[in-house]
Amino acid sequence: MELIRQMLAVSGVLLLLAASLWWLRRRGLARFGGSAGPQRSMQAVERLALGPQHALHLVRLGGRGLLVGVSPAGCTLLESFEWASIQTAAPSRRGEDQ
Repeated sequence: MELIRQMLAVSGVLLLLAASLWWLRRRGLARFGGSAGPQRSMQAVERLALGPQHALHLVRLGGRGLLVGVSPAGCTLLESFEWASIQTAAPSRRGEDQ
């Protein structure tokens, strides 16, 4: 009899938790995954390792692109450009594979 009461208590708590999560998602206070919700204003697009402690990072910040160099001495902004310009200037990957 005690086992049944414990299982009912755990089931009740899980049911309340699921109902709370459903309610929070409907109100927009909780979300899961990257596809649902507004677009992020800052996004790490790509990273290129130059060595064990040196790398280049391509970051999208709003409508701008930033090329950042990272080393043990710190971070340096190497280039800043309009994000739309990189979309039109980037070569097609399909053409490189053939």
